[in-house]
Amino acid sequence: MTTVHVAAPQGAEFLAPNQIVPLLIGATVDEVERELVLQTLARCDGNRTRAARVLGLSVRTLRNKIRLYAASGIVVPAYQD
Repeated sequence: MTTVHVAAPQGAEFLAPNQIVPLLIGATVDEVERELVLQTLARCDGNRTRAARVLGLSVRTLRNKIRLYAASGIVVPAYQD
């Protein structure tokens, strides 16, 4: 299982979609989805309700994805107060 990390260049906070896509070539859809879910959770400080809303998923679907990731040994961002 490969981990895809898309990082913005020095000084840039966000990348435009046309800058991200070339970085994702070679990754599977599952890998891209997993990274998007994990990065969104991290930006939402682990708040699953907020992350689900941002991703357009139900909280149950997000929880199921998180359960699969955790079972595979992937570290999932925890809720931060």
